[in-house]
Amino acid sequence: MQAATKSINYRNIFIYFLAFTSGFSIMCIELLAGRILAPFFGSSVHIWGSIITVFMLSLSIGYLLGGKFSTKNASLGRYGAIFILAGITLLPIVTSSAWIMETIFIAIEDSRYGSLLASTVLFFIPTIILGMLSPYSVRLLVKGPNESGQVAGKLYFVSTLGSALGTIITSFYFVMWFDIDTIVISVCLLLGLLGLAAIVLSKVNSSFATLNTAGEVSHA
Repeated sequence: MQAATKSINYRNIFIYFLAFTSGFSIMCIELLAGRILAPFFGSSVHIWGSIITVFMLSLSIGYLLGGKFSTKNASLGRYGAIFILAGITLLPIVTSSAWIMETIFIAIEDSRYGSLLASTVLFFIPTIILGMLSPYSVRLLVKGPNESGQVAGKLYFVSTLGSALGTIITSFYFVMWFDIDTIVISVCLLLGLLGLAAIVLSKVNSSFATLNTAGEVSHA
């Protein structure tokens, strides 16, 4: 019983850390979005209005989809797969953003609508996937109806703390030390590695659970 409790506690701490990382990554990418769009569309208030609108809308959709997806056989392995998918969908920001923005810039004269379309093309899908992580985290952590509120409160505290640190560290340090592509690739690698770690941990926990079940049957 003690070993099982320690395993569960370790798993929960890891999930909270993943939620922290997802919040950090979202704000890191959102702040970089302004720098990415600036060469083509400038950095005026309506550019940031486009970015914030796209991120808020995509996060709201992500929360909805994540909550729905978490009701169907939620597992740490599937949770990890969402992290990996988020990292993959961020890669086009590095590989394709220049020609995408140039195409939109030429096609749409009004920078307001051009920046809105460019933000949607570049950030909408990955931000939806990142938004799925918070409700999925709650589903993995809640074990009973009486603790759902407390778990959700802790989780959103951790995730928002990650967002705050992602904001200040990216704006104060990352943009001074590294170029945009390096930061985005690092975020992609971080999400991918954490997702892979979650999948491995899920398989290890499943193996231990199988061994414990087999041991209980043999003792019986």
